[in-house]
Amino acid sequence: MTETIVACVQMHADRPLADNVAVAERLVAKAASRGAQVVSLPERWNGTGSDAAMVAAAEDLNGETASAMASWARQHGIWLHGGSIGEVAEPGVRAANTTLVFDPDGNRVGQYRKIHMFDIDVEGAAARESAANLPGDRLALCDIAGWPVGLTICYDLRFPEQYRGLALAGAEAFMVPAGFTMATGRDHWEVLLRARAIENAAYVIAANQHGFWDGSARYARSLIIDPWGVVLANAGDGEGICVAAISRDRVAEVRRQIPVFSARRPEAYRLA
Repeated sequence: MTETIVACVQMHADRPLADNVAVAERLVAKAASRGAQVVSLPERWNGTGSDAAMVAAAEDLNGETASAMASWARQHGIWLHGGSIGEVAEPGVRAANTTLVFDPDGNRVGQYRKIHMFDIDVEGAAARESAANLPGDRLALCDIAGWPVGLTICYDLRFPEQYRGLALAGAEAFMVPAGFTMATGRDHWEVLLRARAIENAAYVIAANQHGFWDGSARYARSLIIDPWGVVLANAGDGEGICVAAISRDRVAEVRRQIPVFSARRPEAYRLA
C-alpha cells in the first residue's frame, strides 16, 4: 500500500506579516522534518483580523507571501498547499480569499478562490465576509503528489454540494483550510469534516487557525480524517502541526464497500 504523508500547520495569524511568515516557515520546516510530503497551511495565514486589515494585507499572486511559499516548497522538496491568503481583487475595497498550491520545484500548480461567504448572525455575533471579500465562482481540482484533490476553504464546508461536485470530478481528498470560530467549531467543526469525508469516501485535510481575533476565538483542532470518517490526527489547541499517512488504496477500498457514486439516481432527485 503506497502512502503519502500529509501535515496540517496550525497557527495564529492576527500579527504583522513578517511574524506570520516566520512562524509559518518554522512550522512548515517542522512538518517536513517529520516526513510530510504534503503540507497545508490554514485560512488567511498571512494576515487576518478586521475587514480593513485583511484588505490591506492583500497582495498579488506573485507577491511576498506567494514567493515565500514557493521557496519553502522548493527548499523542502514538498507539495505546499498554501491554506489561503488575501489576493488583491478590488484594491482598497475587497480582496479574494485565495488558495495557492506549489509543487516541490516551487511552481504554482493550482489556485482557488473561496466561493461561499461567511455572512451570519449567531446569537448576536455577526460576520459579513462579503463586505471585504470577493467570492469565487468555480470549483477547483488540483493534482497534489499524484492525488486528485478538491480545494475548498472554511465556510465552504457547510455546502455538501460543492464536495460532491468535486468528488464526481475525481477528488479523493479535500483541503479545508479554515479560521473556524470557537462558537460554531465546538459543535460543528469535527461533525462537518467527518460528514464530508464519509459521504464522499475521501480524505479531509483541515488546517485551522487558533487564537483570538476579530472579536472571537478560533477553534484550532486541525484534523486529518480518513474516508471512513476516522480522525487520524488532531493538532489540539495552540500552535503546532498534525501529521498522518493517507493512501489511495484506502479510498478505493471504502468506495467498493459503500458504492455511493454508482448508486446515485440523479434522475429521481426531484419533487413529485
